[in-house]
Amino acid sequence: MDISESAVSQTNLNTAATLEQRLTEAGIRLTMGGEPTLVPLNPCGAEWSVAADGPTKLSLARALALELQQRVWPGSLLLFCPGKRYDGEVNPRWALRLITGQDGLPLVRSGWSREGAIPTAAEADHLLAAIAKALGCSFQPLPLRDPLDPDRRILAVPLSCEQGQWRSLPWPLAEELRQLNAAPGPAGLRLPLEHFPDGALRQVLTLELDCRGWGLFLPPLARVPLERLLQVIAEHSRGWVSPELSGLLPVDLDQHWQVLGLTADPGVLEINLPVCLTWQDYADWMELLEQSGAVVGLRSWKQYGSRVEGTGGGNHLLFGGPSLDSHPFFTRPDWLVAVLRYWQHHPSLAYLFSGRSIGPASQAPRCDEGSAAWLDLELAHRTLEGLPAGDQRVAIGETLRHLHADRSGNTHRSEISLDKFWNPAWTAGCQGLLEFRALESLPDHRWSSAVALLFRALIVRLLDPALRPGALRSWGEHLHDRALLPSELWRDLEQVLADLETAGLPLDPEPFRALWQWRCPELLHWRQGDAELSIRQALEPWPLLCDTPVEGGSTSRFVDSSLRRFELMTNDALREGYSLRLQGRPLAWPADPRQPLAVRFRQEALFPCLHPLLAPQTPLVLILQEGGQGAEIARWRLRSESEGFELLTDAGIEPAGMEVSASPWRGARNHDVTVDLRF
Repeated sequence: MDISESAVSQTNLNTAATLEQRLTEAGIRLTMGGEPTLVPLNPCGAEWSVAADGPTKLSLARALALELQQRVWPGSLLLFCPGKRYDGEVNPRWALRLITGQDGLPLVRSGWSREGAIPTAAEADHLLAAIAKALGCSFQPLPLRDPLDPDRRILAVPLSCEQGQWRSLPWPLAEELRQLNAAPGPAGLRLPLEHFPDGALRQVLTLELDCRGWGLFLPPLARVPLERLLQVIAEHSRGWVSPELSGLLPVDLDQHWQVLGLTADPGVLEINLPVCLTWQDYADWMELLEQSGAVVGLRSWKQYGSRVEGTGGGNHLLFGGPSLDSHPFFTRPDWLVAVLRYWQHHPSLAYLFSGRSIGPASQAPRCDEGSAAWLDLELAHRTLEGLPAGDQRVAIGETLRHLHADRSGNTHRSEISLDKFWNPAWTAGCQGLLEFRALESLPDHRWSSAVALLFRALIVRLLDPALRPGALRSWGEHLHDRALLPSELWRDLEQVLADLETAGLPLDPEPFRALWQWRCPELLHWRQGDAELSIRQALEPWPLLCDTPVEGGSTSRFVDSSLRRFELMTNDALREGYSLRLQGRPLAWPADPRQPLAVRFRQEALFPCLHPLLAPQTPLVLILQEGGQGAEIARWRLRSESEGFELLTDAGIEPAGMEVSASPWRGARNHDVTVDLRF
């Protein structure tokens, strides 16, 4: 894999500076964030394929967090937080949060260190007494037993803060009930809260102590009292080893903090970058993440033989504002509509930077692949364009969030998701974030940064009303046929880059060319004289199967990933002087020399799958002949995409299971550019 040409060029640096200048002149502050994903060098086990958690993920996440802490945020706090909980999973998924002040300075001056002393039981008691005195209330710590570790000391203290007043209360609990539940995780997540005093806030400070170290589970508090509690704890535990902090992090909509998250996600470790004020901030974080991941054994790609692929997880981009009161899209719904329309006009933005699974059954279907009808999308856009001046966040959210969803109505699965824009239906839904989800983690941080610069530049370009699309484009069947071929994807991206250059925002095409070649690898290349044939791996939407019961009593939705496609890219000399036979049947050139030609085939048999009675069609045998029925020039065999076409020297090898036929291959529909070997 050659990525040497993807270094940031001066052209891109100049355009990045121009973007910020144009935003400043327009009085706009456009923030951005990212959610790249990482995997270990040898991703073994379910936690690195289908499961969210497993035995190695948390330890690798802690190692990465400590490496980032040392490199960029010394003195920052590392907090273990419970994350989302999904059906079929026993515990909530965890999330590690690195937290520092907006100015980069630590929230508290702790005096902790990785080599500090472990407190004694008496010192832990004194710490709780000192905290109570500093907060102006009295503590009655409740000792609890840990069934997973009988030698671990657990003390629970009810603690809340209302209107600046700290309060604690006794927790009378029968001796036989003074025990944590047996689920794994911090003690603060395992408390017997079903026996908590009626009517009291279930907010508890929990201290854990054993010979290995100590930890604190912080009660759920607002930002200011939480900072106060942390400062008091730090002042009275100087010289101790750093505690394992855990708790619920309050939503910081006004961004007094910088927060970096490391989250358990199926098959990958997801990183939630801090809010970035400029593209350069984002690019710096991506480089730092790649360097730090390499130190602890994590990277943004997987190795399959000689083939390098992405992590299989996302690399989502998020755009928003520095605060909800100064959000750039809330008062410019017409600008937001222009962004949605432009992305719908250009399939390369949805397909070229995504993973293997694309289309309606993917994690990021386009708006015209989801649940919304064409008429509803057009009506929504025209309505938003006609809104009066002022803050229109509610109108935007209520109009669009029901339209940007997959065919099951899931608003999180969308190429451009408004799930976190203004959605009062859930806690984290009102953040003003526009999330671009059709992006996968790439094997080089410079590629990811180039894509982020492309997206930011397009959004800024669309500030000009004269450059905005006036309506959606009707793609029809062409979207999943011709538009998914390598030649068409590159042609579309060239048009996008040309639009930016015309607007005075040129980008270096080389990183995108290298990315295209990696995304659509060459499976065969042959040349003789002026005639040339190149075959590249094309994209193929995988069909969705019905709900399937899985362990735990829930259901899961699978896709049939057995289908593959490749494009034959030729010149006039080859089409005029040569012909092809595939599996013994003619592969006819289209009458229009400008029309591409592609082949869809079934790579393997899966269960469950669509059309279980249709057998796999590999290996494929491709024969190149002179003229229509002339001498055989070359013969190749394709076993799998990872191996590509291999040249055969034995002319007697015939396609297995299929007789030679004079009938040419055809597509599912007469106008298709893709012939389908299943027909």
